[in-house]
Amino acid sequence: MPDNHDHARSEAWKNAVTVLQEATPPAVPEGAHAMTVHVEFPPGDPGTPPHRHSGPAFGYVLEGEMRFELEGEPVRIVRAGETFWEPGGDVIHYQDGNHRTDTRLRFLVTMFCAPGQPMLVLVDDDELKRRAHLRAPRTS
Repeated sequence: MPDNHDHARSEAWKNAVTVLQEATPPAVPEGAHAMTVHVEFPPGDPGTPPHRHSGPAFGYVLEGEMRFELEGEPVRIVRAGETFWEPGGDVIHYQDGNHRTDTRLRFLVTMFCAPGQPMLVLVDDDELKRRAHLRAPRTS
């Protein structure tokens, strides 16, 4: 009987990895935990209301196109196969909605949550008004 360990080794691993994103996030505090979530929004859905994350988040769009806007940055479209990241902490994440009205949006996000903090906190209208000067100009 042949030994399953006597087969030739593959060389595919040498070319199997493609770096999609590199970032230098802020330090992750001791006791933080990580979670990876799958998010799906139907066609045209505006996504999560303005919010923040307690730690850095790294994402990858699986399907569709996301309207992505972080405080201080202009709105951009992240398409399937592209990545995004945000530093977390005090930065407001204004948009993560579905840019397309004809197909769903699906993306994965790995987030590092500060100890004892929720993964996502919505930002109220009063705070949005106080911080309006930090939001990048929006084109019509």
